[in-house]
Amino acid sequence: MKQTLILCATLAAGLLSGPALSGRDAPTALTLDQCVSIALSNNPLWLSAEEDYQASLARVLQAKAFAQPALQWDSDLQPKPLSFGRSGESYFGVSQFLEFPGKRLLRAKIAGLEAEAVLADRRLLGLEIVFRVKEAFYGVLLAEEKRTYAGQDLELSRDFLRKAEAKFQAGDVAKMEVLRAGVEASKAATALKLSESDVLLAKARLNYYIGRTKFEPLDLRGDLFREPVSIDAEVLRRRALSARPELARIRAQRDGESKKKTMGLMSYLPDFDLGFFRHRIAGEISTWDFTLSIDIPLFFWQPARGEIAEAGANIRSLDRRSQDLINRISLEVRQAGLNAETAAGQIAMFKNEILGQAEDVYNLALFSFQEGETSGIELIEARRTLIESRKAYADALYNFSVTLAELEKSVGEPLEGVSDVQ
Repeated sequence: MKQTLILCATLAAGLLSGPALSGRDAPTALTLDQCVSIALSNNPLWLSAEEDYQASLARVLQAKAFAQPALQWDSDLQPKPLSFGRSGESYFGVSQFLEFPGKRLLRAKIAGLEAEAVLADRRLLGLEIVFRVKEAFYGVLLAEEKRTYAGQDLELSRDFLRKAEAKFQAGDVAKMEVLRAGVEASKAATALKLSESDVLLAKARLNYYIGRTKFEPLDLRGDLFREPVSIDAEVLRRRALSARPELARIRAQRDGESKKKTMGLMSYLPDFDLGFFRHRIAGEISTWDFTLSIDIPLFFWQPARGEIAEAGANIRSLDRRSQDLINRISLEVRQAGLNAETAAGQIAMFKNEILGQAEDVYNLALFSFQEGETSGIELIEARRTLIESRKAYADALYNFSVTLAELEKSVGEPLEGVSDVQ
């Protein structure tokens, strides 16, 4: 949800100002796969997420690091301040802090699990970007399809105007029919201009998501139509519970909290400080000293007890969040599957019934008008019904494509099983 809000907010800003990146070396006609690939190469949020992940890997290296040794020199019994050469006693040597065996490795594992959680967030953002790109890609195809239908509507309305003028010249219809036909042609021309603007805006939106300047020329290769897919809700639910990055993030966080709890328990175990020094006393033979200091967890109830309690509470919280997430994912997959099935049913209804009936009605109305059996009003209504049916069919194709993309997002991977996000 957080990534979705960020993505939507940056989209609003991007459409107003345009991103800095430009993909001028991209192909002039792009497929959906190419758009996704470009987006995952150019999208600023995705690139930022990659840097966050690299930073988390760097923290793993930091967690593995040993403490630096300390070089020490101690000059005692000086007859005067800063009389180092006349000191009666001095120490020179090196000391090294050593953690109890296993602490450093455990701390590195905790940092590694935090990196896994960051990677899961990156994959979640990738799923959102891929979905937005697909939605925008199909949006462009829909806008172009509707522009085509708007052009067809203009041609039909002009044909109606020509026929009305011819019938008026022959004295078969009144002047009102010609005026009505002229109004329809003007309205169709205006609708075509509006549809052309819709295409430009749809392309600007897609350009934003793939990291190009918003009004850069963009041609697409693709089709709104997608083959029906078999939707088994239970199979998809199991795939989602295995693939969704949110669950992977919670698992990594829970494992991290468990190891933090272990780290809290290990804090009772002592760390060591080893030292090796050359000891000089004036007038005597120089000797060597070895020192060993061990922490005593005398006040064990102070930090460690709180750390253990915090980790335990976090584990219980993550368990409850995991169960809630499982329930929510199951609901999302089921809802997305039902939406896809509904959209597929609408497509079948348009193909099998509505489109053919609308064309028959228009052809019948056109023939009746030419024969003088009906007025132009019936022809206008039939033409509108035909164009609106075609537009509605395009909407149904778009809805089906988008619902499949949404289903893939809910599952956490493409339905074919090949992931777009690495």
